[in-house]
Amino acid sequence: MAGLVGCGAGQTVPQGDAVTGDVTVFAAASLTEPFTRIGEDFEAANPGVRVTYSFAGSSTLAAQIDQGAPADVFAAASPDTMTTVTDSHDHDPKVFVRNRLVIAVPDGNPNGVSGLADLDRPGVKVALCAPQVPCGAAAVRALAAAGVDLTPVTLERDVRAALSKVRLGEVDAALVYRTDAQAVAADVDGIEFPESASAINDYPIVVLGNAPNKPAARAFVDHVLSDAGQAVLAAAGFQAP
Repeated sequence: MAGLVGCGAGQTVPQGDAVTGDVTVFAAASLTEPFTRIGEDFEAANPGVRVTYSFAGSSTLAAQIDQGAPADVFAAASPDTMTTVTDSHDHDPKVFVRNRLVIAVPDGNPNGVSGLADLDRPGVKVALCAPQVPCGAAAVRALAAAGVDLTPVTLERDVRAALSKVRLGEVDAALVYRTDAQAVAADVDGIEFPESASAINDYPIVVLGNAPNKPAARAFVDHVLSDAGQAVLAAAGFQAP
């Protein structure tokens, strides 16, 4: 390929041959919108490539990979989840963005929620991600930092499922990533809280050791790390690592 493929933010490397074929990307649910856009941009720059995605909770995806599901790239919402699938044969995972929690409440914040302590008020129904999911683990850390011990009415499989409970009016609040609240800002308000600084999640990405299409997988990861990929992620509300 005569052009250049990004190697990292602000960096490019020459590609000797065009990448082709299918690239299967397993990615945390919170990456749905920006990765969909990144995939479209990557396909446009590489007409011989087709990107397919599986978006779900990172722990669910990790379990599927461990059970042999064919995937080329894994983008997780926490380093701990990534370590369950990487081994000495894999390329080193690279942290490409960071994310933090907000309190998602219905538009207009009818319950006047201003912090984590308000979630423990009588009658306030709260959804959290399950603790084995990165957004759930982050919620546990944030609540502990605030000294709040609440009992959620539901534990969800991923951040999108927790957020949907707020959008459907089934709960009064949920702890979700800032980026997910931003994606549905017409329906929910994202309330910032200081303890989220104790629960920032680093997102690593890796070309899997048994990737069926390693050349295209490497090119996709390079695109995510490039200025163009990082701009899409920043627009979605992610922070630089």
